[in-house]
Amino acid sequence: MIDFHAHLDLYPQPGEVVRRCTELGVHVLSVTTTPSAYAGTLALATNAPRIRTALGLHPQIAAERYTELGLFESLLPDARYVGEVGLDGGPEFASTWKRQVEVFDTILSLCAKAGGRVFSVHSRRAATHVLDAIEKHSSAGTPVLHWFSGTKRELARASALGCWFSIGPAMLASSKGRALIASMPLERVLTESDGPFAQMRGRSLWPWDVTSALQPLAELWSTDELDVDRRLKNNLRDLGTLASRL
Repeated sequence: MIDFHAHLDLYPQPGEVVRRCTELGVHVLSVTTTPSAYAGTLALATNAPRIRTALGLHPQIAAERYTELGLFESLLPDARYVGEVGLDGGPEFASTWKRQVEVFDTILSLCAKAGGRVFSVHSRRAATHVLDAIEKHSSAGTPVLHWFSGTKRELARASALGCWFSIGPAMLASSKGRALIASMPLERVLTESDGPFAQMRGRSLWPWDVTSALQPLAELWSTDELDVDRRLKNNLRDLGTLASRL
């Protein structure tokens, strides 16, 4: 099982979630929303070798936490993965847009200076701007677009730029989500839960709920669940190899 975007530190009992992930053998990218949350979230995975912790500064709180960019820079040398970072073009965050752009640009510049990172990217209603920034900072590393919801044209551009994609049960529940996933390069797709924020049937998703993505992916890819699982594991291995070279 692969959950390449989960907020483990934001579950009510994160230690129990980590224990369960370890028990089930779930590979997790544990993303953070602020640099100040990184140390504590990293500590959660001390005895969980399949969990990687990412250093993040979420765009929805960039205007509140931009003062933590100095802390981000100081922690970056020890963080192989970055996330959650990016831009949010929702109307409720319009007043913070300028600051979001400044923060994301700074983060990509720091990643490039550090030799590149694998980074999990938020791009809600901002796909073109996110892709512009990724293209501008081409040496920032390998972007993984989390829950991508742009247009088919933006998806084609993202694929051409070498972006990866993390998709989950909640994305697969919509016809638009399935249509986008069907057009993604199979060799650059990973599963995610986006728990505890993403919900289905009135409850938050857990990292192990990614297994519910296998059957719909098998339908989209015209194969079976065993082959989907094999492909996803191969993809994770390939991305891990990229991360180890950065």
